[in-house]
This record gives sequence, structure tokens and C-alpha cells, in this order.
Amino acid sequence: MPSRAYKTFQIQALNQISILGLNLFPSKRYVVGNNMAEPDAILVRSHNMLKMEIPKSVMAIGRAGAGTNNVPVKKMNLRGVPVFNAPGANANAVKELVLAGMLMAARNLIPAIHFTESLQGSDTTLHKLAEDGKKQYSGMELPGRTLGIIGLGAVGRLVADAAIGLGMKVIGYDPEITVDAAWNLSSEVKKAPSIENLLQHSDFITLHVPLLDATRLLINSKCVKNMKQGAILLNFSREGIIDEDAVLTGAESGKIKYYVCDFPSQKLQHHKAVITLPHLGASTMEAEENCAIMVVRQMMDYLENGNLANTVNFPNLTMGRESPYRMAVANTNVPNMLGQISTNMAKAGLNIHNMGNKSRGEMAYTLVDVDSPVPQKTIDKIAAIPGVLMVRYLPVLAE
Repeated sequence: MPSRAYKTFQIQALNQISILGLNLFPSKRYVVGNNMAEPDAILVRSHNMLKMEIPKSVMAIGRAGAGTNNVPVKKMNLRGVPVFNAPGANANAVKELVLAGMLMAARNLIPAIHFTESLQGSDTTLHKLAEDGKKQYSGMELPGRTLGIIGLGAVGRLVADAAIGLGMKVIGYDPEITVDAAWNLSSEVKKAPSIENLLQHSDFITLHVPLLDATRLLINSKCVKNMKQGAILLNFSREGIIDEDAVLTGAESGKIKYYVCDFPSQKLQHHKAVITLPHLGASTMEAEENCAIMVVRQMMDYLENGNLANTVNFPNLTMGRESPYRMAVANTNVPNMLGQISTNMAKAGLNIHNMGNKSRGEMAYTLVDVDSPVPQKTIDKIAAIPGVLMVRYLPVLAE
């Protein structure tokens, strides 16, 4: 097979991306910048792309993190553009913050800190005031308490393992759990038949689900009523999963002892039962590095080989190179698409060496390796098939 030589790809970084990730781009084949007129791909962290005019040249978007709420995924579907993310790359960072939130709430650390900061006087006076006042901040220990986890993906599983290690009882609820996730879940995690059941039995509740139509306002007034008295609710997932009014009503009644979250808002500000953090979930050096490395590797494999891994809108499809001539086709998931692609290749006298096809919901994706160069005329005919969203020709060229 000829040695690999590709076009120079233009990568636009909308946020500061870890240099460990960016250094994976070979300088001979990639140019990275933050202001490009016609980028081939975009890397993003927190930048809001929802109202951004995304150039037609963009073939892929990579989110250096798990959530993609700031990326116009549906619009990219219509253009056949995959949106990559980095699931699990920041899982340990989020897990540690969840544990910190549990401990802050269990031991009343935030009001205790505020109390101590307010004390004035000599050391003798400070010691006396601290001793006299500490009783009002008496907390509870974690062993024997029950932690309910809603969402048992990468973060949820790590939180479950850590809680079990601390001597807690753990119950979980996730109707969408994958087979791999289930295999990796500790046998000590008890399965809750419903969210309502989980809420009724949990001293602590932590949320680890994506923000989708099905999960928006997942925790509402009905859920709050089902909680144990004095429950501690933790949300390091997305703010839209919580009905803030319902949570604050629960906090006022004492149903919720603390609401600990990573998403400040005007409603939550300065409430004694609310602990808000400035979206620190993935804000560790290690998490930023892991996310950048994962998404850059995925993006490179797609741009150079058409392979897909960890996209939020396309099926996963990876096919090893067995021929120097490859074509990638994204299309709506409709009947007879493979037949039409194959027919056009046969008419051009092309022999299909290998073919892979996967679908996911309304999207389908095909990789085809052929034994000889694909004429531009054939590429144009395949691109003109109704339902085809994108066609890329990915030959391995001689240097």
C-alpha cells in the first residue's frame, strides 16, 4: 500500500484546548488556529455554537468533554457532520467533585466555614466562640447511609464504587444502561425499579444523565415529594435536569437538607440550603488533558480514515484499511441506500474490496474500500442520490 500523505487539514479551536491534545496533530498535515475562514473541523469546550454561523467547509466538530448542549447537533445532522465528544475522559474529576459535595453537605462545611470567618477577637476569644458555636454544625457520617444514583454511565459507576468503598449502601436507576456498563457495575449496587423508589430510600441522590427532552426537569415537584425527609440532592450533570422552583420549595420545607450543584443561577443565589459551584466538574488539568487527547484522536481518525468513534449523532463504525481507495457516505436511514451506492460503483467498473455500514436512529453511515481510484464522476453521482448528506473520498496517496 502507498505511504500515507493527506491534504493539510485546518482545525479551528474555539476554546483553549490542552496542548497535550493539540500536539497529537502532525504539523505536516494539520494547521491549528482560533480564527479560520474555512476550517475543516472545529474543536470546542464551552463556547456556545448554537447561534454561530458554521462554515460549509466543516466536516467534523469535536467537543472536548461529554455534554454537547452548546453544539447545534441537529443542524449538523442535516449536513452529515459528526459531532464527537469524550465520554468518560473527565469521569474521575466529576466523581471526586461529587464526593466533595457529599462531604460538604454531610458535615455542614460551608455554613461552618462562614461561621468561623465571621468570628473576631483574640485567639482565646476565637477558640471559645468556636467551641460554643460548633454544635449547630454537627453533621453525619457516610457509612451506612444510602446513596441513590440516577444514571449509571462512566461517572455514575465511579461514584458507586467510591461510595461502596466509603461504606455506603448504593442503589441505582438507569433504564438506558448499556450491556458494557452493566458488566462494569459493582454487584453491590442494588437496582431500583423506578426513580420514585430510589428517591424514597436515598439519603443522598446524585444525578448523572445527559440533558435530553426525556430528562429535562427530571427532578420536579412530584419527585421532591417522594424524597426522604432531609435528603441531600447533588447535580453535577446539567442544570436543566432540575426544576429549581421545586427544589427550593423542598429546601424551604426541610424535605431537602441541601442542594449541591455545579450551576449557579439567580434563583439559587444566597439560599442557605444551596451550595453552588462555578461549573468545576471537569476543571482539572488531568480531565482537560484526557478530553483533548480523546477527541483529537477520534477527529484525526475520522478526517484521515473516515472512522467514527464516540459521536453523539452518528453510529460507531471503524474499519481497518485494506485498500488505498476509500469512500465515506453519510445518509438518512432509508432503504436501498447500499444498493444504490454499490450500483454506481459497479457501473464505474470499481471492485468493492470491503464495506461497512451502520445506522443509528435516522442516521446511517457507510465506508467502502475499492481496489482502484474512484472517478470524480462516480463521487458526484453518489452524492446526488436522494438522502445522501455527505460523501468524502479518502484515498491514501503516494508522497
